[in-house]
Amino acid sequence: MTLQDYAIRYRRDLLESVVPFWFNHAIDREYGGYFSCLDRDGSVYDSRKYVWLQGRAVWMFARLYNELEARPEWLEAARRGVEFLRRYARDPQGRVYFSLTRAGEPFAFQRKPYAAVFYQMGLLEYARASGDQECLHEAIEVFWKLIDWIADPGLLDRPRFASHGAVGNLADRLVVGMMALDLARFTNDPRYDAVIRDTITGVARHYDAARRIFVENIGLDGRDLSALPEGRMFNPGHSIECAWIMLQMLDRVPDRELSHMALEAIAGSLDLGWDHEYGGILYFVDLAGKPTLQLESTMKLWWPHAEAIYALVLAYTRSGEARWLEWLERVDGYTYGHFVDPEYGEWFGYCDRQGNLALSSKGGNYKGFFHVPRALLFSVQAIELTGWQGGRMAG
Repeated sequence: MTLQDYAIRYRRDLLESVVPFWFNHAIDREYGGYFSCLDRDGSVYDSRKYVWLQGRAVWMFARLYNELEARPEWLEAARRGVEFLRRYARDPQGRVYFSLTRAGEPFAFQRKPYAAVFYQMGLLEYARASGDQECLHEAIEVFWKLIDWIADPGLLDRPRFASHGAVGNLADRLVVGMMALDLARFTNDPRYDAVIRDTITGVARHYDAARRIFVENIGLDGRDLSALPEGRMFNPGHSIECAWIMLQMLDRVPDRELSHMALEAIAGSLDLGWDHEYGGILYFVDLAGKPTLQLESTMKLWWPHAEAIYALVLAYTRSGEARWLEWLERVDGYTYGHFVDPEYGEWFGYCDRQGNLALSSKGGNYKGFFHVPRALLFSVQAIELTGWQGGRMAG
C-alpha cells in the first residue's frame, strides 16, 4: 500500500465506522454527556460517566468540527458533553471527579490529575469551535491549577513521602505539553511557549539513548531506580505517543537534534516493544527481563497500535525513509487484522498475547472516543496536508 492508500483507509474507517459508532451509541440524549461502557453492538453495560472520557469525547467531536468538517451535529455533540461537565464534574474546591452517575452525581475521585487534564482539553477545543469565552477562561484557569496539582500531588490528597524521593513521571510531562501546545496555538500567549520548552527539556530527561526509548519514571535527583519495577518499566505505546507529541512541540520550538531523538524513539520503541513471536505491540516490558507488576503486560491493546500508526505516518511524511513505511505495513496489518470490527464498527480494545480477542467491548472506563479517531484524523491530516501522493511528495 502507498501512503495515499493508507489515507483512504483511515479516512473511511474514521467517517464510516468509528465516528458513527460513538455518535449513534455514546451520546446520552436524556441526561447529557456520553456513555463510554459500550458492548460490541453499542449497547450500554455501565451507565456511569467517566470524566476523563467525557472530556476526551468533547475534545474529539470539537476537533473533528474544527479541523475536518464543520458538521453541526459534531458541534452539538460536543456541546452536550461540555454542558454536562461544567454542571457536574467539579467539586466545591475546583477539583475534578473521576466518575459520576448517569445523572451527574459524584461517584468517585481518583487522586491523579488526568480527569482534569481532559476536562481542560475538552473545554478549550469546544471554545475554539464555538467561540464560548466562558469555556476558554475556565480552560485557562484549570490549566494553571493542573500545573500546581502535578507539582504538588498533596493538593489532590496524594502526599509524596520522603522515602519515595523526587521522581519524574513521563505522563505528567506529556499532558502538560499537550495542553500547553493547544493553548499556545489558540491564544498566542508566550507563557505557553515557555511551558512547552520546559516540557521538552523534561521529557528529554526520560530518553534512554542506548535503547532509544522513553522510560516512564526517572529519579529527578539522579537516583538509580532500577531496583524498583517502576524504574524498569517500559510502556512501548506510551513511548511512541511521547515521540510524536515531542515532534509536534518541536514544530513550535524547533531543535533538530531533539527531533532526531524523537524519531529514533519511535524506531527504538517498536524494536523493543514488538512481539516477534506473535506480532503486535506488548503493553509493558521490564527492561531487565524481570517479571512485571502489571498482569496485562503481554496483552495487545488498541491504543498503542493506534499511536504507532500515527507516529509512523508522521515519521514517513517528514523523512521519506523506507523504514517507516515498512513498519507501518506491519503495524497496520496487525491492527486491522485483530482490532477492527467490520460488523458493528469501531475497534475492539483488548487481545491476549496470541492475538485472540479478550473482551467484546468497544469502550469502558479507560477506552473511549479518543485514541482511535485521533490517530486516524491525525494520520489523514499528515498525509493529505503535506501533499503526499502515491508514496511520494507531490510537487
